[in-house]
Amino acid sequence: MLLTFRQVEKMDSIQLSGIRCYGYTGYLPEERVLGQWFEVDLTMWLDLKPAGKSDAIADTLDYRSAITTVQNLVKTSKFALIERLAEAIASDILQQPLVQKVQVRLTKLAAPIPDFAGKITVDIVREK
Repeated sequence: MLLTFRQVEKMDSIQLSGIRCYGYTGYLPEERVLGQWFEVDLTMWLDLKPAGKSDAIADTLDYRSAITTVQNLVKTSKFALIERLAEAIASDILQQPLVQKVQVRLTKLAAPIPDFAGKITVDIVREK
């Protein structure tokens, strides 16, 4: 079933925040060897009405699987760019049959940049 943008925009969502994992994505070669901490927040749009009526997990997204997907990708990927890691996460989450749209907010918590103590975040939205 294909949905228009307006239909997706009005959809329900599940939000997961603060998924922290140690990973090996980064532009510098040492980032891909030594690793660093990342944090991921997800918003997944899907119809929650069936689960709201049935009270059955089979009628919704088991968010444990989304958390595991994020953790596995962050821990095992060795991309140069966090943009690529965010795309990989979005692509895998959209493989869930009920998810129609996903927002991935990926934060590099301690980028190895001299005299910079802030965070770097990419935020993407993708849909089927």
